[in-house]
Amino acid sequence: MGHDHAHGAGVKHRGRLALVLGLTGAVLVVEAVVAVITGSLALLADAGHMLGDSFGIVMALAAITVAQRGGGPGSRRSFGYSRTEVLAAGLNGIVLLGLAGWVAFRAIGRFGDTPELEGGLIVIAGCVGLVVNVIGLLLLRGGAQESINVRGAYLEVLGDALGSVAVIVSATVILLTGWYAADAVASLVIAAMIVPRAISLLRDVAEVLLESTPKDVDLIELRQHIVEMDGVRDVHDLHVWTITSGMPIMSAHVVVEDWVTGMDEAHAVLDRLRGCLSDHFDVEHSTFQIEPAGHVDSEQQVHH
Repeated sequence: MGHDHAHGAGVKHRGRLALVLGLTGAVLVVEAVVAVITGSLALLADAGHMLGDSFGIVMALAAITVAQRGGGPGSRRSFGYSRTEVLAAGLNGIVLLGLAGWVAFRAIGRFGDTPELEGGLIVIAGCVGLVVNVIGLLLLRGGAQESINVRGAYLEVLGDALGSVAVIVSATVILLTGWYAADAVASLVIAAMIVPRAISLLRDVAEVLLESTPKDVDLIELRQHIVEMDGVRDVHDLHVWTITSGMPIMSAHVVVEDWVTGMDEAHAVLDRLRGCLSDHFDVEHSTFQIEPAGHVDSEQQVHH
């Protein structure tokens, strides 16, 4: 992960998201028009998937823009609107699940009444979609490791690419064999590909909203690093969570040695702690409460 914590990791990938949105929108129109002309449900499903992707990218762009609005002094939102990125990703996941259900329902209905389809046009539209989706994957590949919303967009484009492959295969089968039900089968395949990606995205959103410890932070290792710092005797009430993708937060009560009695010594301890967290754990937003030995007993009495 990088150090783009100021406004979430999605900000620096906004331009690429916008470009992918334009490409996806163009292919969406092409596939929708060809789907209407040919009657292909698989192509319509892929176009509907792209519509969901476009909606998700629009939400991601809007959330990234809103997230840059800082809280400011005295604001009730001390972290600004950073978590709107996570909420947008959650809504995106719900939309994808709904889309998968609709496609599956329509595909099952097609098995009882399969229309004749023009395979040649479907193959061409599928190939155009595949090329554009591959371009989108290349544009978003780097940001998918840093931002939950960029990752959501990347997974959606990946699903689109696989959906385009399914469309091409089904249209080829129709051209070679005349088995028109292949279109409905491809539609079910597209629906099946959407579901696990949507669930994965919603799981990541839940982890952030439940303030779970980030997967790449080992609390035992982190505690060990803090305790081994010069001037530190112990640490307790250690918490690490995430405000939004690329923005981990940490707080801890640090018990210092008896010789740490002045501001200069305490300042040096804090500098060492923050440097360690930034260099080894990529945590730049940290809060430490410096305590003398025995202070934890006072805290327990207050809490009781």
